[in-house]
Amino acid sequence: MTALTLTLNDSSVMLRRVLRHTTRNPATLIMSVLLPAILLLLLDFGFGGAIRIPGGDYIDYLVPGIVLMGAGYSVSATAVAVATDISEGIIDRFRTMAISRTAVLTGHVVGSLLRGLIGTALVMLIAVAVGFRPTADPLRWLGVLGLTALMLFAIAWVAAAIGLATGTPAGAAGFAGLFQILPFLSGAFVPTETMPGWLQAFTANQPMTPIASTLRALLAGESPGDTAWVAVAWCCAAALLGYLGARRAYDRRASR
Repeated sequence: MTALTLTLNDSSVMLRRVLRHTTRNPATLIMSVLLPAILLLLLDFGFGGAIRIPGGDYIDYLVPGIVLMGAGYSVSATAVAVATDISEGIIDRFRTMAISRTAVLTGHVVGSLLRGLIGTALVMLIAVAVGFRPTADPLRWLGVLGLTALMLFAIAWVAAAIGLATGTPAGAAGFAGLFQILPFLSGAFVPTETMPGWLQAFTANQPMTPIASTLRALLAGESPGDTAWVAVAWCCAAALLGYLGARRAYDRRASR
């Protein structure tokens, strides 16, 4: 078999391991749905009446932000899982075996991507149940799926890098928690124009804002324009930096 085939086979084995852990301990998947769902209900019913969004209902504006929050929670889960493998010596054991060096990380990343997509789909169903009415056509739904998958893929590599860099579950959870703050400092929940001028410079130019704007436009059946390319560029850059950071941290630990 070729090197690529061996890498794919090893990665599929590691993916099955991650998915088996998820089925044996479904708390990660449950919390990835439960926490965003609670936030959805809290913001929509608790604060939605006080927030006015021109040209639409607040829940239609809110849902893309909830999707980003779910992605933020997945960072912590994946980072902790990678750090746990390190702290328990699992990755060191895998290094002694004749498997691809990237297989362990790829298993965690793809497993995180699948959990994130399932969680996003369930949150979308809950949103529809409480009044969310997307008007996207099939092509725009495909765009929503593609951008969400790309965002989750990028975040998973960043999470893997965090888990490897910290090396402990507590450190990984603490550092990854910063990603749960980013959606609140973006246009995910309220228009950036309503924020103080000194804050707008950051919120308007951080990755969560164009991603939320693109998802919002696609779900509303509108064209996101150039914002979509900005969102894709941010996701690709994050995926590349996360991958390079994870590989560097992995190789550095292997040389110890």
